[in-house]
Amino acid sequence: MYQLQRILLVALMVVGFSLNLLASDELSQENKNLLQSVIELVKDEYIDETNEDEIVESAINGMLQSLDPHSIYLNPKNFSELKNDTRGEFGGLGIEVTMEKGLVKVISPIDGTPAYRAGITEGDYITHINKEAIIGKNLSDAVELMRGKPNTAIEITIARDGIDEGFDIKIIREIIKIPGILTRVEGAKENIGYLRVSAFNEKTAGKLYNEIMKLESNPLVNIESYILDLRRNPGGLLGQAIEVSNFFIGKGTIVSTKRPRFEETINEYKARRGDIISNKPLIVLVNGGSASASEIVAGALQDNNRAIILGTKTFGKGSVQTLFPLTKNKLFFSAKEKYGAVKLTTAEYFTPSGKSIQAKGITPDIILNQKIEDDLTSEVFQVGETQLNQHIENKEIEKIQSGSSAYIPRDEDKDTQLIQAIEILSDLNEKIIETHEIN
Repeated sequence: MYQLQRILLVALMVVGFSLNLLASDELSQENKNLLQSVIELVKDEYIDETNEDEIVESAINGMLQSLDPHSIYLNPKNFSELKNDTRGEFGGLGIEVTMEKGLVKVISPIDGTPAYRAGITEGDYITHINKEAIIGKNLSDAVELMRGKPNTAIEITIARDGIDEGFDIKIIREIIKIPGILTRVEGAKENIGYLRVSAFNEKTAGKLYNEIMKLESNPLVNIESYILDLRRNPGGLLGQAIEVSNFFIGKGTIVSTKRPRFEETINEYKARRGDIISNKPLIVLVNGGSASASEIVAGALQDNNRAIILGTKTFGKGSVQTLFPLTKNKLFFSAKEKYGAVKLTTAEYFTPSGKSIQAKGITPDIILNQKIEDDLTSEVFQVGETQLNQHIENKEIEKIQSGSSAYIPRDEDKDTQLIQAIEILSDLNEKIIETHEIN
């Protein structure tokens, strides 16, 4: 299959057509003939028996992988799994991954999942799954190998910077329930509300609203300020990011989507509700694992002067992917009832002040690097959009590295970013109390 994918990838890169042309009559007859000729040649002459459906799927994947890291083809099975992912529950290991250098790279493990408990960390490369090499597979193939029935074992081989040889980790698959929201009270006087958002699935905003209301209405605590922890949050649904931003912003722009190629603004999203925490002080924690939807929230709160952003530079995943379910009328090959979908990069996210997030990220107001434990190297945890092959460059800036460390200590007593946020808010709460007493 690896040789087959290479053949089709080379052929399609030579042809250099776009997905839109595939779906229209504008594709020249010459290119149609070229594509058909390569497919027929592989079917007739390749050393092993081939399957036309697999050939076509490999051709589409090869084309999309040559564009950018986030444009992918989802066959019907992958398409169904994606819809399950956004609902916040699916089977597997619990890691956010991308493809880099032909290997699967871990962006971040999801809190409390089998991958997290097994010690998989940001920046790890997965080279083999059950002794089967990743090289030659696309990301969808690799993800499919990692998923399976709950309570079944999988062995993955990890390559980690700072360690000379790869090592194997055995993990038991589980139904992955993305935790989404974790809340508690922090501070010596228990007057700081801590809100941990791990991902933006379709349940996030509703759960967060309920948790905030519980804190606000609890007569046993007097919450005077909040910490919104978006570290190692890989993103998710745009609508949920807008809803969460709305909880803290009474007016103003949240985010806009634009297509710089066409100098076109597609959408501009405005705040449409009051601040549900009554303008109480807010600190947002971010790091290199904060991507996409979490960057939208951080950028909105920063540009509207609603929160202090603390941590390290975010991932820089500011491109918009649009999901195009494929139908019979949009395809050029043999008719089927279901074709899956294409997730295609179509635009970029811009913060309220007009800055593109893509390949840049959000720079915190207070930059504080998390101290790495002695037995780990800081290079292990550096993640960012600009490290990905074929990433879309930010035309507004000189070439810089987006992202940073995505490390969060498991021991909260060693979490220097959280400790600093608590100290800042504790001091601020004291000053607010003193001002009220003077008045």
